[in-house]
Amino acid sequence: DTSTSLIRQQERSTGSQLCTMQLNSQARHAACDGRTAKAAHRATVMAHTPVAHASVHHTERSPVKIQPLMQPRTSRRQVRARVAAPEKTMQQTEKSIYHSLDASTKKIGKPRIVVLGSGWGSMAFVKSLPRNVSEKYELVVVSPRNYFLYTPLLPAVATGTMEERSIVEPVRNFIVGKGEFYEAICKDVDPVKKELVCCFPSDSGFDEACFKLSYDILIVSVGSVNNTFGIKGVQQYCNFFKSIEDANALRSRVSECFERASLPGIPAEERKKLLSFVIVGGGPTGVEVAAEMYDMVFDDLRRLYPLLVDDVKIRIIELMDHVLSTYDRAISIYTAEQFKRAGVELVLNSRVASVGDGVVNVVNKANETTEIKFGACVWATGVAMNPLIKNLQSKLPGQSHFRSILTDERLCVSGSNGSIYAIGDASTIDQPKALQFAEQLFTEADTDNDGVLALEELRMVLDKASSKFSHLQEHAQFLEQKGMKRWGGIVLKAFRGSAAASAAANAGPLSTLNQEDTLTQEQFRELLGKIDNGLRALPATAQVAKQQGDYLAHMFQHNIMTGDVETTTIKANQPSFKYGHKGSAAYVGQDKAVFDVPVLGPFTGTAAGVMWKSFETYSQFSFRNQCLVAFDWVRTKLFGRDISRV
Repeated sequence: DTSTSLIRQQERSTGSQLCTMQLNSQARHAACDGRTAKAAHRATVMAHTPVAHASVHHTERSPVKIQPLMQPRTSRRQVRARVAAPEKTMQQTEKSIYHSLDASTKKIGKPRIVVLGSGWGSMAFVKSLPRNVSEKYELVVVSPRNYFLYTPLLPAVATGTMEERSIVEPVRNFIVGKGEFYEAICKDVDPVKKELVCCFPSDSGFDEACFKLSYDILIVSVGSVNNTFGIKGVQQYCNFFKSIEDANALRSRVSECFERASLPGIPAEERKKLLSFVIVGGGPTGVEVAAEMYDMVFDDLRRLYPLLVDDVKIRIIELMDHVLSTYDRAISIYTAEQFKRAGVELVLNSRVASVGDGVVNVVNKANETTEIKFGACVWATGVAMNPLIKNLQSKLPGQSHFRSILTDERLCVSGSNGSIYAIGDASTIDQPKALQFAEQLFTEADTDNDGVLALEELRMVLDKASSKFSHLQEHAQFLEQKGMKRWGGIVLKAFRGSAAASAAANAGPLSTLNQEDTLTQEQFRELLGKIDNGLRALPATAQVAKQQGDYLAHMFQHNIMTGDVETTTIKANQPSFKYGHKGSAAYVGQDKAVFDVPVLGPFTGTAAGVMWKSFETYSQFSFRNQCLVAFDWVRTKLFGRDISRV
């Protein structure tokens, strides 16, 4: 019949085309491989020979079976579909790529929680949920990365001290028994329909498969992205340092630089450029990258490249006048001295003006420009808003923060009607300012109506107001427990103009202030303004994200969360999120580390290095990773680092 005839014609046409493609390819390969002209000519002739002659052993009922080089053979079912069905319009195709996981797929009676991301905040949330969470919620995790990365040891991976598999943990190990995981990237959020558009990562080698996913509660933990500050050349010529791919790229780059520099005939100037390594950013990441790189060069590469080590130069470019600026100043001084002994150069009070191919232009405070040539440049400074957060901000009222999305003190996104929560680098807690209530607070505090506040009245009003303005609590506690020493410039300036201020200024940092000192209403307003101005967002660290994830898991476990403010029931005693700083640590090379602990203060040296390695090992999310990390420490000490570029 007509349909069968059309199918056979299509098969013969397809077989002819595939045969011609293969024979043409054979002709090209014959010429490229240096085969004889006779062989190339024969293949060319065959390419122009009709298919019937090239396949004389096949009958009409036995079509030519030549395997294609680059595309699969068309099946009979596919051919029949092409003949029978007309082509889809663009609109139909766009609609058909989405497989919708809408409300009809939800488990009855269970709110669906969708978690975006697989970093510190999201994995802390999932891990802290009880095993039987599936009885209360339907949990879905969506992330383009199917593993959790222990970022504090990323510098160790970049130098071969640690293997990448030792600091990653599959997401499915966390989610098993609790919910589902989809390896996909969220492209769009519709907070009105409570719907996401997610797609399989386009860099995976597969076609981008997209689907829609509805939610009742959305937890956004997508982190931040690298911030180049608009500096020319950073994106093209610098190595970023946020992912395992970045660490591996730096590891390969350093290996390439040494191998290139070891070639015979390389000019001395070129060799010094190849062996110059620049790290932009003097924070914990930049310091640890420089420290690990120093250890690799002088513990392992010195033996393997004895003629090159003297030309190696490691530099850290920092805008401030000291590295580790968020740590205790004693730690910054210790780190600078440690690097000076090691030969790591600190380029302080300087900013990067531009980056070129193998050169970074640095401008100091005197506005003098210096060129620093490099073989590898690591960009370890600054974070910017994730594009998804920017997209979500535009769809919610009251969202105007330049770097992250605003939440209340229970981490619920402002303007989301209780359906969206945000944690980690993607969020900032919008804390109310006390200054606009200065007159009301002063009136409540002035119990004797004398127009001034004694220090005890000041302490009491700060303590009472801290229920609404949480950032006042630490000041009230400090007044009660430790006196006025820490207040330094804030209270001193508020008291400026009085006899007490003159005495305090002459005697030192408020050591002479006593219960007789008072504040007028204007001085009280100035004091609140100073406190509000000192109110800063939480740091973009793993410690903050982990605590926020743990907090949300506890709140979801002990309250009824539905994603709607009208049906959500939160206990009256549910506290707001309070960040508890446990301290900061950084590795500074030669088995030494620094700790900045709130109660104990600075702790540095080799003993701190042992404590640092123990802490990083113990802090792994699983016993498996604890064993792998401990083994890598031992392996590196016994056998050195693997510098192979694979």
